[in-house]
Amino acid sequence: MRSADIGLGPEGAGDAPPPGLEAARGAAGLSDLAVLVLREPEPRRKAEMARYAAARWLRRDIDGIGAAAPPDRPARPERPELLPPAKMPRRKIGAAPEGRIALLHAVAHIELNAIDLAFDMVARFAGVGMPTGFFDDWVTIGDDEARHFQLLDNRLAALGARYGDLPAHDGLWRAAMETADDLLNRLAVVPMVLEARGLDVTPGMIAKLSAAGDSESAAVLTIIHDEEIGHVAAGRRWFEHLCEVRGLEPVATWRAIVAERFRGGLKPPFNSESRSLAGFAEAYYTPPPEAGEGGAS
Repeated sequence: MRSADIGLGPEGAGDAPPPGLEAARGAAGLSDLAVLVLREPEPRRKAEMARYAAARWLRRDIDGIGAAAPPDRPARPERPELLPPAKMPRRKIGAAPEGRIALLHAVAHIELNAIDLAFDMVARFAGVGMPTGFFDDWVTIGDDEARHFQLLDNRLAALGARYGDLPAHDGLWRAAMETADDLLNRLAVVPMVLEARGLDVTPGMIAKLSAAGDSESAAVLTIIHDEEIGHVAAGRRWFEHLCEVRGLEPVATWRAIVAERFRGGLKPPFNSESRSLAGFAEAYYTPPPEAGEGGAS
């Protein structure tokens, strides 16, 4: 099933700037467009701006990367209220729509943050000498995340809700701030821990939605899961590229970064099948024999 088949609209979305952001046509480089995405507070416009930026870059309708500096934090709407992760309310997924709305809202919040994470990657590390393919990958990922948010936003609307109705947490952007100093750290934590965790937990969400009779929401999460495999693959590929450039052994380097920069450690069970499709070998996230059961982090 394609995104357009479940309510996203034309697959060519992104060819024109969102209303009110026509000034984006004059952006001098990719990083300027990325900063415009980061500075847009309204979630739907942010998604539209991300898709416009991706369309322009991928058809090479812009002059180079540029060097626009990203903000420390992306712009955010007044809602949802942001709470500490431990204070987030929990709802069961069942026949009543409230639990399904809460789940879709939580995933929409993740995808909105993922738009900013992708375009922050582009702008923040524009000057570190990465190949053009790196920017192609992360702009494509940003476009995917924007499309995922649109799918979820449409699905919430179909259930009588909208993004911002429920509280959310700020853990994803905290991880971004804690890895802003070095591209190697960012790649190790964001795609190779946080997005890989999505591969672990999303199949269970899909099963619960299907069991509740919500095949439309299950189809949206299936699209997201399948495309996130490519995102994890890109993160792993560019992490290994940087390790080679710096003369570092990838597995040991990744383990050291995760131990230092990621709060809470790694949490099994792992979806080894989907991780394997991303080229993410078990040697990374499975404890070596001498580490014992507590060595995953």
